[in-house]
Amino acid sequence: MTEPVHIGVVGAGAIAQLAHLPVLGKMRGAKLVAVCDNDRPKARALADRFDIEDVYTDIEDLLEAEDLRAIVVATPNHLHEPHVLSAIAAGKDVLCERPLALTARGVERIVNAAARANRKVFVANNHRFRSDVQALAGFLRGGELGKLTGIRAGAYHHRRAEQGWRQRRAEAGGGAFFDYGLPLLDLALWLADFPAPERVVAHMERGSGKNAVEDSLLVQVHCGSAVFNFDVSGAYVGEEERWWFETLSTRGSTRLAPLRVVKELHGRPTDVSPRGAAARESAFIQSYRAELAHFVSVVAGETEYEAPTDQVIVHRTVEAIYKSADEGREIKL
Repeated sequence: MTEPVHIGVVGAGAIAQLAHLPVLGKMRGAKLVAVCDNDRPKARALADRFDIEDVYTDIEDLLEAEDLRAIVVATPNHLHEPHVLSAIAAGKDVLCERPLALTARGVERIVNAAARANRKVFVANNHRFRSDVQALAGFLRGGELGKLTGIRAGAYHHRRAEQGWRQRRAEAGGGAFFDYGLPLLDLALWLADFPAPERVVAHMERGSGKNAVEDSLLVQVHCGSAVFNFDVSGAYVGEEERWWFETLSTRGSTRLAPLRVVKELHGRPTDVSPRGAAARESAFIQSYRAELAHFVSVVAGETEYEAPTDQVIVHRTVEAIYKSADEGREIKL
């Protein structure tokens, strides 16, 4: 029997509690061996809940564990880069919650360090692993809908009750767009096979002070003949939160969620949406289950590894977006 991949989780916040710990705790081929968080009682409580033996408050101590093969980094954004680099230096493979780093240069440092050390680093872009997104990718990349001409996506969320590090740009990297727009941008570029963004124009609303984060941001990203539009808010005042993602092509269109696909047949728009049984779990949990299974498979050497070099493109685009919003002008990449 193949030895399971021994994994430690760094950071005991919401995403670890809702996704990483419960999913990995039940996954064949994986074994959770440690939880690391600077709040020891919290880490101990989670370790007991998920039947995990070891608890640490310092990542450097965790990385010295002999039986540890990989870690999941789910700490505040500004700690991602140093934590990932420490893990690489210790010879561990890593799955890091997005963002991989706060800057494109930081992403490059991680990618280069991982290549030198022959380590595997993943970014938790779980949206790519959603079953409806996988089906959508098949329609777009198979050419059934013609040439992709645009993507319109957005997310409106109510203001968070808690403050803390997410309200400080130096630690969070940004506000509403970093939280909600970054996964939409990554999804759009990934579905389009990462065309080179050429220019962006953005507008944002944010509090006063150099370190304040934005409450909302509107941006248009031009990629050759395709135009991507994103509209995000972290201070939405409305009855319920909203999320949307739509693609436009020369012979069809799609939207999530649920997945709807319309294509031109015999000169008429026709609904060709896939039909199937209702999902037994949320798209959120399903996507993390698929993503973490892929991570474990790659670490175990069962699936080919691809370095996250595409995240350099994503973060260069994000930097151009914030520069456009800060300076009030179009930015060319």
